[in-house]
Amino acid sequence: MSRFTSAQAMLFQCRAGFEHDLAQELAALCQRHEIVGRTTFEANAGYIVLHFDDVIDWGDAQKTLSSARLCFARQAWPVVGHVDALPERDRVTPIVDQLARGRTAVADVCLEYPDTNSGKTRSGFCKRFEAPLRAGLEAAGLLKPALRKAPTLYLFFPDAESVWLGLCEPRHASPWPMGIARLRMPREAPSRSTLKLAEAFLALLDHEERDRWLRAGGKAVDLGAAPGGWSWQLAQHGLRVTAIDNGPMDPALLAEGMVTHVRADGFVWRPKGSVDWLVCDMVEQPTRIATLMADWFLQKKCRHAIFNLKLPMKKRHAALRQCIDIIRSRLKGIPITLRFAHLYHDREEVTGYLCRQDTR
Repeated sequence: MSRFTSAQAMLFQCRAGFEHDLAQELAALCQRHEIVGRTTFEANAGYIVLHFDDVIDWGDAQKTLSSARLCFARQAWPVVGHVDALPERDRVTPIVDQLARGRTAVADVCLEYPDTNSGKTRSGFCKRFEAPLRAGLEAAGLLKPALRKAPTLYLFFPDAESVWLGLCEPRHASPWPMGIARLRMPREAPSRSTLKLAEAFLALLDHEERDRWLRAGGKAVDLGAAPGGWSWQLAQHGLRVTAIDNGPMDPALLAEGMVTHVRADGFVWRPKGSVDWLVCDMVEQPTRIATLMADWFLQKKCRHAIFNLKLPMKKRHAALRQCIDIIRSRLKGIPITLRFAHLYHDREEVTGYLCRQDTR
C-alpha cells in the first residue's frame, strides 16, 4: 500500500517556447477548481512545474489536471519526489529509496526528458538507465507488473544531475512517452501535413470514438485541401472526400478515386446535404476559422470537425480563449464536445475537435 496520498506538485511538459501559454492555461484551470499554487519555469525549457500551496490528494490531482484537460500540455503527472544531486556512479539508489520510504509499488516505469536540443542529449542515458533502474526496483520489491492498480513511475530528467519523480495511473497520462506521438511519414501521402490529422485522430478521439465515427463509406469535406495531405488521411479511413481548394491537388491522390477536387472558396462553399466529417487546415485568422466551424454546425452541414487555429505568437492563450468563446456563443443551447490539443506535429497552431454531444 502506498503512503503517497498527496502530491507536492504537478509536472507538465510542452513544446519549448510555449511555457508561458501553458502557465496561463493552468492558472485558469486552477481557478475554476479552487486550486492554489504557483508555477515555476524557464523560457524554452519544455516543461513547467505547478507547486501546490495546499495539500492536494494525489488521485484528484492527476484527474483534475491531466494533460487531456489542457491544450498546451503534452504530458502531466503528480510529483511525489525530487532528487537534486544524483551521484554519478549510482543514480538508482536515491530513486529506489524515495519509493521505498513511501512503500510504493509500481507496475511500470517511464523515463522522460525535455523535448529540447539539450534535453535530447539525455535520450541515450535514459535508454541505458532503464535496465538497471528496473533491476533496482525489482530487488527492492517495488516493481510489480501484475499489480493491476499500481501506478506507473515517471522519471523526468531536466539535466544530468537531477530528476523529478512522479506517479500516475496510465489512463490519466499521455499514452506516449513525453506526450509525443512519433508517427512514420507515409511515402504515398502528398504532404507531411497528413501527420497532423493522423495525430489528431489519436489524440483527440478515444478508441471507441475512432471505431464508431471513422467508418469506411462515410463522407468528408477538406477545406483548404491542396496538395492533399489531410484528404489522403481521410481516404485511408475509407471516407469519400470532397477537397475544396483553388490550388492544385496531388494527381496520384485524385487518380485513386476516393477524393474529388472542387476549385472553390473554402469560406463560401457548402455541400448540398450533410457530411460526416469536416476538416480544415487553412492559413487564416483563427477567429475566422472558429466562426466558420460554428456556422457549419449551425447549418447542420457536418457531424464532426477537426480544424487548426494558427495562433499569434505573443497571444496564443488569449487567442485560443477568444476562439472557444466564439464557438460556444454561436452554438449556445446546442450540446457540444469541444477539445483542443497542441500536437507534436503542430507548430504555432493548435488543433480542435468539435461535435454535437448527441451525435451517433
